[in-house]
Amino acid sequence: MIEITRETKETQISVKLNLYGTGQAKINTGIGFYDHMLEAFTKHAHIDMEVECKGDTHIDDHHSVEDVAIVIGQALKKAIYPVQSIERFGNATVVMDEASITCDIDLSNRGFLVFELPIGGKVGDFDVELVEEFFKAFAFNLPLTLHLIYNRGKNKHHIIEGAFKALAVALRRAVTVNENAGIPSTKGVL
Repeated sequence: MIEITRETKETQISVKLNLYGTGQAKINTGIGFYDHMLEAFTKHAHIDMEVECKGDTHIDDHHSVEDVAIVIGQALKKAIYPVQSIERFGNATVVMDEASITCDIDLSNRGFLVFELPIGGKVGDFDVELVEEFFKAFAFNLPLTLHLIYNRGKNKHHIIEGAFKALAVALRRAVTVNENAGIPSTKGVL
């Protein structure tokens, strides 16, 4: 079990994570929609994760969303790197009713994000612009190369949840154990 904590003037966060778990989640960020997305991510990545966040949500949700993503990325970094005997690459297309989202990842140890989800406004009280902030902080703190591509859909909830689930499935596939892979890079290191 990996444990990471982070404390700033804006947030106090603790994350416990088991990369090869059963999809058990205990999430409390104080942001209902965000908790729902992290629970979906945990379930479909087959990781076990506990997240506790006390943030300055009386201002807005930005600091909590971004800082939780930073800590989750750091916990996954500790669990995954140095990359050895895993697939390294993962991809998934996830559909939720009318929405379809594709995620491609490379556990490259290089942070990069391509974010092509045409979303804006709110889902309930949640500012949709924070979705990109989550994926950016996640990608650059893990770090990994992450491409999220919108295929179709109209419902913002479906599009966003599809993105979290697509990332989860792609990550699960990328960390699949492959004893023959050794260090999956022609450079000899990741």
